[in-house]
Amino acid sequence: MSALLRSLALVCIGSALSAQTTLIRNATVHTLAGEPIEKGAVLIQDGKIAGVGRNLKAPKGATVIDAAGKHLYPGMFDAFTQVGLVEITAVDVTGDRTERGDFNPQMRTAIAIHPASEHIPVTRANGVTHTLSAMRGGIFSGRAAIVNMDGWTWEEMAIEADGPLVVEWPVIRVYPEDAPSDRPKTFEKAREEYDKKVREIAEWIESARHYAQAKKAGAAVNRKLEALLPLIEGRQPMIVVAERARTIRNAVEFAAAHDLKMILAGGLEAAKESALLKEHAIPVLLGPTQQTVPDEDDPYDELFAQPGELSRAGVPFAITSEQYYLSRTLPYEAAGAVPFGLPKDEALKAVTLYPAQILGLGDKLGSIEEGKIANLILTNGDPLEIQTDVERVFINGHEVSTDNKQRDLYEKYLARPKPTP
Repeated sequence: MSALLRSLALVCIGSALSAQTTLIRNATVHTLAGEPIEKGAVLIQDGKIAGVGRNLKAPKGATVIDAAGKHLYPGMFDAFTQVGLVEITAVDVTGDRTERGDFNPQMRTAIAIHPASEHIPVTRANGVTHTLSAMRGGIFSGRAAIVNMDGWTWEEMAIEADGPLVVEWPVIRVYPEDAPSDRPKTFEKAREEYDKKVREIAEWIESARHYAQAKKAGAAVNRKLEALLPLIEGRQPMIVVAERARTIRNAVEFAAAHDLKMILAGGLEAAKESALLKEHAIPVLLGPTQQTVPDEDDPYDELFAQPGELSRAGVPFAITSEQYYLSRTLPYEAAGAVPFGLPKDEALKAVTLYPAQILGLGDKLGSIEEGKIANLILTNGDPLEIQTDVERVFINGHEVSTDNKQRDLYEKYLARPKPTP
């Protein structure tokens, strides 16, 4: 059977039998809720984990997978990315990751996700089973979506269709003299522009609070202000994208002053503000470790060392890819922090359990425990090691294909006829 047919068969079978019962046994089960279980078993029923332990018995009609010598882990969670929103950067019509204007809190990332994106099977083939995909741009970019890496439609993929609001925090930036005329060329002008944008953010928050009161009195629905209600009512945090220390401080101070819950995303210099982040109980969705340091004079290992520094400071954090084309490298972004001070078990939790906890989904995802969504990966080793193969992937309790375009191309050119001597 061709790779394409195998893929279609698994997708069709998986979609039809999402409620099927499966017993995976004889694996080393890394629950992340305790010590690994040697020769352990996990029972999957109705898309959930129904049992974890040893010597579990298979219910009548269950599919039994003998995983002797293999390792079972929770599926990885890329908690800040754009998977499903962009196909080819250079071709505008294949991307739907931003909207015009600075304030678009009503925009829903979920409905912009393209379930047939070639990046989705590439991502899940390396063990990432669910993501938080986020629109970017402007100031209020829109509401993020937490989705599974499987499904025919965005509705089928959605774990939480209307997630936290993404806010790109303004920066104070002075441009060179040859920059366009509308860009500030002095610090005074840059600060004036920054203050104006922050005032606008405050005005939106205040308007949403007034709207909440007016709504009780029967006011007409305002879609933009309606989208801000989960934030101003404390039901959801805002994910604030801020990189440099000064910007992080400004965002944290604003959130505290306006009594808003905040999650920091990006955070190139988050460790420099670890005391402030801990004081205000603000978790961090760190960007990838494998990127260039902010300034040429910074230590080369600054970003590799930052997760360990946050861990020692007691600041909750997850490691993310930030980019749709990097999601497949998520395990290696976490692994890169291990030689620089992050304990190995913490690195694994930074791409499984911790992002789920930060986003309020710790009771559903991130570890192998009864009652949680059965997003699992079966491997032949440590998933943070590049030599490890993810052999089987389970999403919502059914097995999905690991076939993908990159593997197809690899196999195609591996089979290329050798030149005649």
